[in-house]
Amino acid sequence: MSPTILVVDDNKELVALLTSLFEDAGYRVVGANKGKPAVELAKTEPLALAVIDVLLPDMMGYHVAEGLRAEKAGLPLIFMSGVFKGAKHSTEALTRFPGSKYFEKPFDAKNLLESVRTQVPIASSQRPPPPPPDEYDVELDIDVEEEAGDGDEPMELTGKIRVTGEGNITAELSGATLTAQRHVGPVSGARPSPSGNHPAVGANRTARQGELRDNLPGLISAFYLSRETGELYCQKGKVKKVVYFERGQPVFALSNLAADRFGQFLVRVGKIKPDQLQDAAVVAAQSKRRTGDVLVERGLLKDTERLYYVGQQVKAIIYSLFGWEEGQFTVTFREKARTENIKLDLFPGNLTIRGVKKLYKPERLSRIISPEARLLPSQQPAYQLHELELEKWEAQLLPRVDGTRTNAEIIALAAKPEHQVKAFLAAMLGVQVLEAREA
Repeated sequence: MSPTILVVDDNKELVALLTSLFEDAGYRVVGANKGKPAVELAKTEPLALAVIDVLLPDMMGYHVAEGLRAEKAGLPLIFMSGVFKGAKHSTEALTRFPGSKYFEKPFDAKNLLESVRTQVPIASSQRPPPPPPDEYDVELDIDVEEEAGDGDEPMELTGKIRVTGEGNITAELSGATLTAQRHVGPVSGARPSPSGNHPAVGANRTARQGELRDNLPGLISAFYLSRETGELYCQKGKVKKVVYFERGQPVFALSNLAADRFGQFLVRVGKIKPDQLQDAAVVAAQSKRRTGDVLVERGLLKDTERLYYVGQQVKAIIYSLFGWEEGQFTVTFREKARTENIKLDLFPGNLTIRGVKKLYKPERLSRIISPEARLLPSQQPAYQLHELELEKWEAQLLPRVDGTRTNAEIIALAAKPEHQVKAFLAAMLGVQVLEAREA
């Protein structure tokens, strides 16, 4: 039987991600989101090692470790914590348990796995064979039209983006704020993107699946906290979108939605006119070239502009997923990210904040931020506060969200439109700066 690893963390998505990491390496994994259930597992499970978050909702991680070792003397321990909230507690844990290991969030998942392997070696015969190539292939034929009710609102895109091109050269490109209108009719003569039949869900590591609901912020944070490389594949009906991550950063995205095609995106943001796209698409189809190449040839798009607008197109695909309340997700991991000429340089914390504030509808915000509930500062935010872009009034309001006031009272204190305050609070929940107070 494979050695059993216990993973304890209140971030459910991170537990699922680490479960995939260890299972792919041949270990058996059991998980818990609180300390008391974790200690109970030690009574029934043949634990070989425990990976424990220092700050848990119901008890400290070193108290969990004490309970585990009361059942399993000498159990190897690895502690995790966000350095900006849990440093002193981590020091206490390591003092109480000399010889145990410690990882600061965000950490490199590969280094964590190596630490587990060093303490609990696993025989090569117990390691699962790699999956066959393209085990989870998904076709991204770009021919799906928007369904009624999807993407009703125009999407505002900030005019500044950072991209990394060939040779890992990072550049900041600026332009006017863009507004991507909802939809452009189909263009005859257009050919599918060269990225059409692409294996959207990678075959290198085990896939994890679930309902999307409100889980997107947590999934993005889990990639960031573990510095993982892989893909987040989302599907709602016939619409499929994939976000690619490299060492925890979202860097690229693809979609099978016709309105997300590059040429139609240029029309949506007003860069070219529909008839110009129509003519370019016909020429592109006849000459078997990309529509973007034809637009550059005709002087409708500069080479430098193409880089900028591709980056904005990718950003729009990622942001649009925040508007999804239904659908399924699949997470897979790879050794390397998908190769592209450019990659976005998006900080996931600010991506999440903007996505929640811009794409969450009032009904959804009212469900997440109920008037009678109370929020308080998270013990372990996924991001440091100084990394996040907050408006002045938001930064002034945040210290007053301390668990002593209901959401209704916080909204009244803000003296801002109710929808705006709810969106801010929901965004802070999304990046785990705030958490819900347990009844």
